[in-house]
Amino acid sequence: MLSLKDIKKDYVVGDSTVSALKGVSIDFRENEFVSILGPSGCGKTTLLNIIGGLDRYTSGDLNINGKSTKDFKDCDWDSYRNHSIGFVFQSYNLIPHQTVLSNVELALTLSGVSKSERRERAVKALEQVGLGDQLHKKPNQMSGGQMQRVAIARALVNEPDILLADEPTGALDTETSVQIMELLKSISKDKLIIMVTHNPELAMKYSSRIIKLLDGKVIDDSDPLDKNVVEPIKKPEKEPTKADKKAAKKERKKLKTSMSFLTALSLSRNNLMTKKARTLLTSFAGSIGIIGIALILSISNGVQLYIDQVQSDTLSSYPLQITKTTASIGEIMNTMAKNHEDSANHDKDKVYSQNAMGEMINTLMEETKVNNLEKFKKYLDDNSDLKDLTSDVQYTYATTLNVFTESDSGVMQVNPSTLLEDMGYMSSTQMEAMSMSGSMGGMGTDVWSEMIDNEELIDKQYDVIAGRLPEKYNEVVLVVDKNNEINDYVLYSLGLLDPSSLNGIVRRAMAGEDISVDSEQHVYTYDELLDLKFKAVPTPDFYKKKDGVWEDMTGDESYMKKAVANGTEISVVGILRPDEDASSASISGAIGYRHDLMTYLIDEVDNSEIVKEQIANPDIDVFTGLKFKTDENVADTDSSSETVSDSTADTESKADKTADSSDTDKKAGLVAGDSSMEIPEGMTEEQYKALMEQSGASDTGELADMGMNAMGSMDMSAIQGGDMSSLTETQKKYIASLSDEQMELMKQMLKEQSDTNADQLANSGKYSTSNYDNNMKTLGYSVVEDPDSINIYPVDFASKEKIIDIIDDYNDSVGEEDKIEYTDYVGLMMSSITSIINAISYVLIAFVAISLVVSSIMIGIITYISVLERTKEIGILRSIGASKRDISRVFNAETVIVGFVAGALGIIISYLLTIPINMIIAHLTDVPIRASIPVSAAVILIAISVCLTLIAGLFPSRVAAKKDPVIVLRTE
Repeated sequence: MLSLKDIKKDYVVGDSTVSALKGVSIDFRENEFVSILGPSGCGKTTLLNIIGGLDRYTSGDLNINGKSTKDFKDCDWDSYRNHSIGFVFQSYNLIPHQTVLSNVELALTLSGVSKSERRERAVKALEQVGLGDQLHKKPNQMSGGQMQRVAIARALVNEPDILLADEPTGALDTETSVQIMELLKSISKDKLIIMVTHNPELAMKYSSRIIKLLDGKVIDDSDPLDKNVVEPIKKPEKEPTKADKKAAKKERKKLKTSMSFLTALSLSRNNLMTKKARTLLTSFAGSIGIIGIALILSISNGVQLYIDQVQSDTLSSYPLQITKTTASIGEIMNTMAKNHEDSANHDKDKVYSQNAMGEMINTLMEETKVNNLEKFKKYLDDNSDLKDLTSDVQYTYATTLNVFTESDSGVMQVNPSTLLEDMGYMSSTQMEAMSMSGSMGGMGTDVWSEMIDNEELIDKQYDVIAGRLPEKYNEVVLVVDKNNEINDYVLYSLGLLDPSSLNGIVRRAMAGEDISVDSEQHVYTYDELLDLKFKAVPTPDFYKKKDGVWEDMTGDESYMKKAVANGTEISVVGILRPDEDASSASISGAIGYRHDLMTYLIDEVDNSEIVKEQIANPDIDVFTGLKFKTDENVADTDSSSETVSDSTADTESKADKTADSSDTDKKAGLVAGDSSMEIPEGMTEEQYKALMEQSGASDTGELADMGMNAMGSMDMSAIQGGDMSSLTETQKKYIASLSDEQMELMKQMLKEQSDTNADQLANSGKYSTSNYDNNMKTLGYSVVEDPDSINIYPVDFASKEKIIDIIDDYNDSVGEEDKIEYTDYVGLMMSSITSIINAISYVLIAFVAISLVVSSIMIGIITYISVLERTKEIGILRSIGASKRDISRVFNAETVIVGFVAGALGIIISYLLTIPINMIIAHLTDVPIRASIPVSAAVILIAISVCLTLIAGLFPSRVAAKKDPVIVLRTE
């Protein structure tokens, strides 16, 4: 089983060599109790350490089960100690911070035994030595005899073949020594026990074999293995196959010992718990750097969150805007500056004119271009990345949102607002320019604005103080300021204050008149404001067809009352107030409406009769009946033909109509019951008589007179459109007296009259001063797929840059005519504040990181001290089969624990410090900055702390792994 062949062991001490063993050869039986006796320094313990694999022989051979150990590697010796050897030391060598059960289980953890089996076997081993009721005690709570029993249980738990006892009774009293020897003797029935002792009496009494050593040589063996016994001749072994080699390799791998990291953590945790105060102070020292970095990150994060909010709020007010017609202001300025520099190439002996106006006009024409928004909108809709980069993509259209209020005194237009024009402050042209500036982030004149289609962003920017957010197309919200106030301009514009009191007030003030303005503060309840109702009227409803052309009826008060009454009702359903922490707001007006209100109006406009007529007749101006002027039709006319204005064309067309209206007049007479009228062309005499009989003209001369009088002043378009409300009572009575045939004849007459008038106008040789596109724009016609402008609201500045990249990618993929020009208002207004904050943070972190490195070095020193303190533990672990890597893992686990505690402690302290820091910031500034440590940053900082301490502990752990187990076991 175990055989020593000429074992020699030499130690080099300085320049000399000391021979501890000088050619020792011993063969051992599988189960016997062998005692090795000899004086101190004779080589007993050296021999025991060589047999146990703790020390290496200089020459000779140690055979285990007939296998030589000359080629054993460290891992083979580790496996040998763990599976075949059990050590019992004179000083017990128990790990003080582990319980009795954990000490015994330790060898099994290296063997890879499962937790349940490990516990079962450890308990059984302790019960075998009489300590089944002492499982959870610590070694320092037990007597010497009990601790030695624990050591024996630990040696036996892995069921080794050999038990090595080095002076097992050396530290025990006589009675306890006898108990231990009796225990060992009983064990020797099944195992080989080799005991080193100075007590010959105990050896003679309990041992079955005594070997005496002197000066490194065996001088006596009481029961040597009989050399003359002839063992059976073994057949020569076959050359191992590949399968045999693979199986042998697998078996060796299975027998390899390895300590799990969890076991290493458990050992280190228990050790650190015995030194709580030092561990806490070490962790606190290591946390100082973490605290510094965490506080810098918390303030930086608070500033960044504030900047993000400012960015989000700002970008919701100043989007990337792409209009159908655009010009690059920067390019215009650059071109004009360059042209001016190039033009100054003359002498300075005279004064020269500078063509500034001409250059400006030419440059404006060159730099102005039309964007193909229909194609670009499709590109944006198909881009899947855009959703994550934007708060909203808003499409605006040329369709005008006409909003009115109704009162007893009539109707008032509230959008587009005409208040400033009525005051005499500016002209309608200036009003239009102001309205355009409002769409570009300026003040504007309209109090109605489209809400951004991002409820989450609106929730961040506003508080709903009454009602709710709109959910339908005909629902809007009223926006007050942070003080719950509404600008009086809004009150006048919405009709809450009488706007007529301001009519001409600017002109009168400039003329020196005494004027007074209502300066009283008015108060409104939430319910009063939530009861506000408005009417939205599509632009085509302002026009009425008359004599074949469409007439603008906005000047007709009666007509407008009816048009507004038939409009779509708009209700105020909520009142919003900007959030105190919001730096900007996405709703530019006092009334915010949903995008689907605009799409509703677009549908209404597109389906109106006047728009359909204009689309069906793209060459004819529906407002005048005249043809649009084109290059082709102008070339076909006489050079003397002139283009007439709408009013002139209307007057002349009415004069032209009288020449060919005799037939129409005859039909009108028939409808009126005038029997004296001639038979109209196209009607037979029989038809004429039947119609006259049906009308009762022969008997009702009075009705005939009434009919002629009624038709003389009747609005025929009212009959054609079916709207009788504008007729007088006499006219209504007359219409009611007509038969169905007469009504059909009247409508036919009106249609013929209208068509004739339209034909006469269209072929008059005159041309409209307008064009098709202007007419469609006047009517508010829009196509959803072709917006008038696109407003892209980026989430933040980083997203804005990515969106610009998307636009650039689009421009690269299309031709020159489809390239998009855009306006980046935020880019023109703000610089990259985030980069500055990050740069400052990085510099501060770099300074604080120095303390983190210093604290890590200190932890490395503390770990090295721990290595010195746990030297004996290193030897114990090596004696039960722990490898050098396992020893490194134990101390690496200790540094991981210290690093984790330091990181966690630093984060906790930092979180607590942010409370007074935020109080100080709030006291000193009005900026809503709240220092806070991001969860991700906290996790990363803890991970950095662990990594740094682990790195700092690599050197001490390597030192621990390289320690000689024989030497460290002698350390007290």
